[in-house]
Amino acid sequence: MTAPKPKKILTAEQKYDLFIRMLSGQLSQADAAAEAGVDRSTITRIRTLARDGAIAALQASKPGRSKTSRAERSKITELESEVARLQATVIEQAVELAVLRGKTSWG
Repeated sequence: MTAPKPKKILTAEQKYDLFIRMLSGQLSQADAAAEAGVDRSTITRIRTLARDGAIAALQASKPGRSKTSRAERSKITELESEVARLQATVIEQAVELAVLRGKTSWG
């Protein structure tokens, strides 16, 4: 009786490489399983995951070019942070002013 074979773990890059090579016809599913040292059901799961992931990514993407560049998005994020900081400062100062005005009216 032989000991069970340790489970082979493939990296994401290895899985992607196998998927692309199967997709392009360079490898059959059986050949991919033999090359990777895994069961054919593992290869079937890789194909399903890759297909589902690609479909999800394509559904999430919007057609056309992005209206703002990466630098513009970075600047927008920076400016939004500055606006939030200034809003917090104005609120803090308004509270302090209300407290001071309240104290002077007491007496």
